[in-house]
Amino acid sequence: SRHPITKWAQRSDRVFLTIELPDAKDVKLNLKPEGHFNFSAKGSDDLPYEFDLELFDAVNVEESKAAVAPRTICYLIKKAESKWWPRLLKKEGKQPVFLKVDWDKWQDEDEEDVGFNDFGDMDFSKLDMGGADEDDDIEDDEDDVVESANKDEGSKAEESKGEEEAAPAAAAAEEAKP
Repeated sequence: SRHPITKWAQRSDRVFLTIELPDAKDVKLNLKPEGHFNFSAKGSDDLPYEFDLELFDAVNVEESKAAVAPRTICYLIKKAESKWWPRLLKKEGKQPVFLKVDWDKWQDEDEEDVGFNDFGDMDFSKLDMGGADEDDDIEDDEDDVVESANKDEGSKAEESKGEEEAAPAAAAAEEAKP
């Protein structure tokens, strides 16, 4: 059997597993409380894919969730105890080659309190950042710009009209000179 590329990331209370196997069929996921995870499926090529992982610590099977999408199988594994694991697998040493860190979901332990990728319970309504209620102001500004442009064009037209009237008078004055 073959092993699909599997990415992982963690938070203090959960582990994300993303199994990359497009068009997977007959997907079987088995998670046990002691942290044993078993996966098997058939790929689009009808070849069997499977692996067994002995996770670092115990997990809460009831609160863990799986989702099978067209390109990936995602498993959110709830840790039994909310703490950071030094690694994904119980066994120390080199990880299997198909197991990789999911840098898109990765978060370091010291970033968790900062709220990286999370705005927490911040209330954006208190910030004056504009929005739908200011549409009236925008329309007023547009009206002011149009009025201003019309005034400018009107004054330019009057200026050129004045220049046209002044030109014959200047020519007549030139002819009158001895």
